[in-house]
Amino acid sequence: MEAKNTLSLGAMLTFVCLASCANNQQSNVKNYSESLPSVETKSPNSNYKPAFSAQTRTAGAKTNTPFKVDKIAQKLGYPFAIVAMPDGRLMVTIKSGYMEIHGKDGAFIKKITGFPTVFYEGQGGLLDLAFDPNFSDNKVIYWSYSEKYPPGSLTTVAKGKLNEAEGKVENVEVIFRATPAVNSSLQFGSRLVFDKDGSLFVSVGERFIPEARVQAQELNSHLGKILKITTEGKPAPGNPFLDHPGAMPEIFSYGHRNPEGLEINPVTGELWESEFGPRGGDEINIIRAGKNYGWPIISYGIEYSGEKVGEGIQQHVGMEQPVYYWDPVVSPSGICFYKGNSIPEWKDNLFVACLSGQHLDRLVIKNNKIVGEERLLADKNQRIRDVTYFDNMLYAITDDGDIYRISKK
Repeated sequence: MEAKNTLSLGAMLTFVCLASCANNQQSNVKNYSESLPSVETKSPNSNYKPAFSAQTRTAGAKTNTPFKVDKIAQKLGYPFAIVAMPDGRLMVTIKSGYMEIHGKDGAFIKKITGFPTVFYEGQGGLLDLAFDPNFSDNKVIYWSYSEKYPPGSLTTVAKGKLNEAEGKVENVEVIFRATPAVNSSLQFGSRLVFDKDGSLFVSVGERFIPEARVQAQELNSHLGKILKITTEGKPAPGNPFLDHPGAMPEIFSYGHRNPEGLEINPVTGELWESEFGPRGGDEINIIRAGKNYGWPIISYGIEYSGEKVGEGIQQHVGMEQPVYYWDPVVSPSGICFYKGNSIPEWKDNLFVACLSGQHLDRLVIKNNKIVGEERLLADKNQRIRDVTYFDNMLYAITDDGDIYRISKK
C-alpha cells in the first residue's frame, strides 16, 4: 500500500556535474568532485544486503545551477496524474472522475467530463492519462481507471476524442480490462506510456490481497504486470508471450507489486518503472521484454507486520534485480526524465514523485546505475503524486492538489 510515514530529509549534499563529452546519458556524469553521504539517514527495516554497490543509499547529489520553485495552482482536488499536453499546457486527472486543463502558468482553463463511472474507493478512481501519438491531428486521449466489475473491481483502459470547446470526451471506448477482477480497492497501478512505435504500455498492480498477490508470478493473470497493447487494446506485435500456451498475450513483464511510474528513457529508449514495496523495498527497474521482476518471491522489503516476505530472499535465479531500491520507503509514484539543457546537471536524470517521502527525488544515472540522489521540494511537507516535463521545466503535483513549477532562475 501507499505508506504514510514521512522520512528524514537527510544532510545537505553537494554534487558536481562535469562537462559532457559524448551525446549520451552516461557522459552527463563523469565523476564526483567529492564523495558525499547518502541522503537517507534513517535505519533500514531489515539487514538485507544489496546485490551490488550503490543499489541503495547511493552517494548524495546537489544541484549547483540556481533554480526556482513556484506554486502555480492549488487545491485542485485529489489528483493522480499531471501530463504535459503537446502544446505545453497541463492536463490533470482528478480521481473522482474528471480532468482539468491548466495553462503553463497554472491558470485553470477547462474542466473535462464525460468519462465512464469510476470505482472511487481506496486507491481507485480516474488514474493516468496518455495522449495519442497523433493527438495534434486526431485529439484522441487514453486513460486508465478503476472500474467496478464482478466480483469486485479491476484496472481498465479507455480512449476517446477530446472536445475541449465542449469540455468533454466523446466516442468513449473501453479498449482493455486487466483481469481477473478481485475484491480489493488497493494497488491498481496504473500508468500509461506510448513507445516509439505507437504501442501503449500499461502498468497493473497485484491488488494487495493474498489471493491476488501470488498472481504476479502467474502468466494467466494480468495482475502484477507491465502490459503492452495496441491502440485498439490488442496484444502488441512482438510481445514475449504471444505464443506461450495459457499466457495472457498482453504481458510484457511480470513479478511486479504496485508499479505507479512508467517512462521511456530518452537516451536508451528503454522503459523505466517505479514500484511500491511493502515496508522497504521500493524499487526503480528497467523493464525488459519477458523478464520476471520477482515479487512476491524476492523483495528488499518486509511485510507490514514485520514478518519476512515469503522466504525472505532478495535474489533468485531467473529474476531481475532492481536498478535501485529504498529502505525505508519513499513510496515512489509518477516519474519523468529531464530532457532539457537549462539545468545541465539534470540532463537525462530521472525524477521520482514520492508520497510518504514527501519530496521529489532526483536520480543521477550512469551506465544504467544510480550514482547520485537528491531530494527536492522537501520543504513543502506534501505528498508528491506525479511529475511531468516540458520545455526545460518540471511540473509536480501533490495529493493536496497543488502544482509546483521548477525552472532555472
